Amino acid sequence: MPLAELVPPSWREVLRGATSAPSFSALEAFLAVEWQTQSVFPPRAQVFTALERTAPSAIKAVILGQDPYPKAGDANGLAFSVSPGVKTPASLRNLFKGLVLDVGIPPPTTADLSPWADRGVLLLNTVLTVREGEANSHKKKGWEPFTEAVLRHVAALPGPIVFFCFGKPAEAMVTKLVDAAKHPVLVTPHPSPLNGNAFVDAVAKDKPFSKANALLVAAGRGPIDWSL
Repeated sequence: MPLAELVPPSWREVLRGATSAPSFSALEAFLAVEWQTQSVFPPRAQVFTALERTAPSAIKAVILGQDPYPKAGDANGLAFSVSPGVKTPASLRNLFKGLVLDVGIPPPTTADLSPWADRGVLLLNTVLTVREGEANSHKKKGWEPFTEAVLRHVAALPGPIVFFCFGKPAEAMVTKLVDAAKHPVLVTPHPSPLNGNAFVDAVAKDKPFSKANALLVAAGRGPIDWSL
């Protein structure tokens, strides 16, 4: 099945320009070889899980990640999320620490973020596949123009839609594509443990998850339930 046909129906038409672009054809050719010769994550059927779980009309917020976890069994097609039963990655543990301090929910008992996706949080990576054991191995192979097309479409929606930017790469892409006067853009350090306590400290101070809910409530869109 062609890669474009794996795009969920709710997104297929609005992304037709992106999937007919030369960059997408080059991506498809690259992935055809990768799938034949390498272990690639997430599984082919889960590559577009973020779009499948969150239709354009349902989006309340966007969390932008980088690329899927490169360890077998981890990636499930949702940014920062892992498959049920998988140990919580260090970055997600820090994300949860900040979230608990911010909104006061009980500590999550699962690292599968599918419930967030079902509640209107688009959990999108800038690159949707990765070779096993090689982080960023599919960077600059054609995914970025596609995910930028996704973000441009989201930015054109009436909203407001809250964009969470965890780290400089996410901030750079979002600020290039999103009018912050229309959609709130909330910036924090990346939750990676390589940044020490920077993420947790920033979330405890700025309370971006609470701020996002307040903005959504004020707009009549209803808050996001961040519990898991």
